[in-house]
Amino acid sequence: MEINVLNELQINKYPAIEPKQITTKIILGECLEVLKKMEDNSVDLIITSPPYSDQRSSTYGGVKADEYVAWFLPITGELLRVLKPTGTFVLNIKEKVSEGERHTYILELILEMRKQGWLWTEEFIWHKKNCYPGKWPNRFRDAWERLLQFNKDRKFNMYQESVMVPTGDWAKSRLKNLSETDKTRDNSRVGSGFGKNISNWVGRDMAYPSNVLHLATESGNKKHSAAFPKELPRWFIKLFTQPGDVVLDPFLGSGTTSVVSKEMARNSIGIEILEDYYIIAKENADNTQSQSALFLIYAKT
Repeated sequence: MEINVLNELQINKYPAIEPKQITTKIILGECLEVLKKMEDNSVDLIITSPPYSDQRSSTYGGVKADEYVAWFLPITGELLRVLKPTGTFVLNIKEKVSEGERHTYILELILEMRKQGWLWTEEFIWHKKNCYPGKWPNRFRDAWERLLQFNKDRKFNMYQESVMVPTGDWAKSRLKNLSETDKTRDNSRVGSGFGKNISNWVGRDMAYPSNVLHLATESGNKKHSAAFPKELPRWFIKLFTQPGDVVLDPFLGSGTTSVVSKEMARNSIGIEILEDYYIIAKENADNTQSQSALFLIYAKT
């Protein structure tokens, strides 16, 4: 099955297939209560950034680090239920510093989520290219955040070719003169089972990316104190979904995930507890043009 996004002029080529409208749902409410009303196995991708421990207290009240796991686990339980077996959950979060050391609540959360049935499949790093400079007695400035990937099943949808990047200048010099070792599989010296064949990269213009995303932060222009950049959800939406799939953000904020989903012809559901941000998110989504107002799913022969 190949999924194609069509515009209205192309629809006549496939008269037997009825077009479906892309929907962008933004719901005002407490995410746990809203999630309880959602159908099982109905979402392809969950991507969100919940309030961090003891932060955004003026807007979201703040959650104590020692209470964070107990607060978040009922939510992850519902997310596990609504996510399709082929789906993925991406959690943007970062632990706080407490009394001179990093708190362990995120590590504790990961362990408890695994007990719920989640698989902790991967960890991506968001490198903040424009992080705010600062000085602390015992550490350097924070320039990265976690993007934790969880799944229900070891077999999940992943479209790696959609996020490939140019191989870069290294290939010009490295592949110019290959040694005999470069032309065969060179296994790891530490017995890990991994290996490489450098000659496989000859003639290739694109390569698979690493698990580090280099993206600048966004804030003032989003009317939200903790808005992540549009390219962050865009990258994961490309990697884990196709047009017509359903994307969920249970902590929507100013609506970045909904906006990007609409731009990319994905259905989306966003949940926001604060009315001010709910109104902003609605306005942002309403003012967004979808990549295609209509999409079709058809089998290409």
